[in-house]
Amino acid sequence: MSSRGIADKVAVVGMGCTQFGELWESSTEDLLLEAVGECLTSAGVARDDVDAYWLGTLGSGQSGLTLSRALGLDHKPVTRVENYCATGSESFRNACYAVASGAYDRVMAVGVEKLKDSGFSGLLRSDPPDDGTAPELSITAPAAFSMLDPAYCAKYGVPPDQMRAAMTHVAWKNHANGARNPRAQFRKEVARETIDAAPKVAGRLGIFDCSGVSDGAAAALVVRAEDAYDYTDRPIFVKALALAAGPMSGGMDPAYDFTTFPEVIHSARDAYAQAGITDPRTQISLAEVHDCFTPTEIVLMEDLGFTDAGQSWKDVLAGEFDADGRLPVNVDGGLKSFGHPVGASGLRMLFEAWLQLRGEAGERQLADPHTALTHNLGGRPGGCVSFVSVVGNERTA
Repeated sequence: MSSRGIADKVAVVGMGCTQFGELWESSTEDLLLEAVGECLTSAGVARDDVDAYWLGTLGSGQSGLTLSRALGLDHKPVTRVENYCATGSESFRNACYAVASGAYDRVMAVGVEKLKDSGFSGLLRSDPPDDGTAPELSITAPAAFSMLDPAYCAKYGVPPDQMRAAMTHVAWKNHANGARNPRAQFRKEVARETIDAAPKVAGRLGIFDCSGVSDGAAAALVVRAEDAYDYTDRPIFVKALALAAGPMSGGMDPAYDFTTFPEVIHSARDAYAQAGITDPRTQISLAEVHDCFTPTEIVLMEDLGFTDAGQSWKDVLAGEFDADGRLPVNVDGGLKSFGHPVGASGLRMLFEAWLQLRGEAGERQLADPHTALTHNLGGRPGGCVSFVSVVGNERTA
């Protein structure tokens, strides 16, 4: 059963996004000011015109004061949210619901993270006490996601060298896309031979199979759909917002085989039902997905319904998801090349949809896109949260 959704009830009328990268000279406040400032300018509104804010950050602030102090807000409501790597998407989801409910006219979703200042891994944290039945939490993220590779090969009979080639193609593709993006953390194309020869991090995951540790911020201004054209002649309309949190039983369930994310399947089904999408392979113009590691993107193509089970690696190698393929995926470089400041990543994905649907993506602009999907994942194989949004440049409801 899907949620009722709020298709075509709210619209995005302004966005801002900083460059992602090792921004040692910029503070969290600097990044917030830059992203929010660009967002306000693009919508033609002043800071005081925004009724409420939702701030997403994993570790760069503990309350809404992180944003209110940076902006010098005059007692506006600011809600801080966190949902692992889906934090930026969570801020957007809540902002949209706040407007759709009628509580506010104008709401801003903001995401920020200063990972480089938190330590080399960027994800240093203290997990709350548990009952000890979640062994996947005791290993690193690269180790957890590296399990997708051999499990997929075993289930579908994929020769390891062909799976390695598919993983390499994902990294090569996303770095090629990021090389055309002035805001990306890594703006160089990387040869397949270099990707293959890179030092290993976990399992068969090399350095170029892993997303970067980054700083960055992004913001989106949300209003009622009927008011959208008061702010811009090219708004984007929210068709679906779907979030699924799993039972986190994968580490104990012998039936779980590390070749899929059930949470992604559930959130995608919900999003498609909300948006009226019956064939995502043909009805979606572009997708921004959570390519935290290269095998993740391969599995996501199947979980999101872009290809059949066991077929994704072939479609990847055939260029089906390249920028000039049948369904372009991560045309801005994805987490792999654009970078992954946790609290901002979900909104960064939306920012690419915003640019593409408005025809403002520059060198990487696609031909006449109309509908975009963003997918943001937090957690690990066997236990995660998954967010899927669908947005379009026309209001149909």
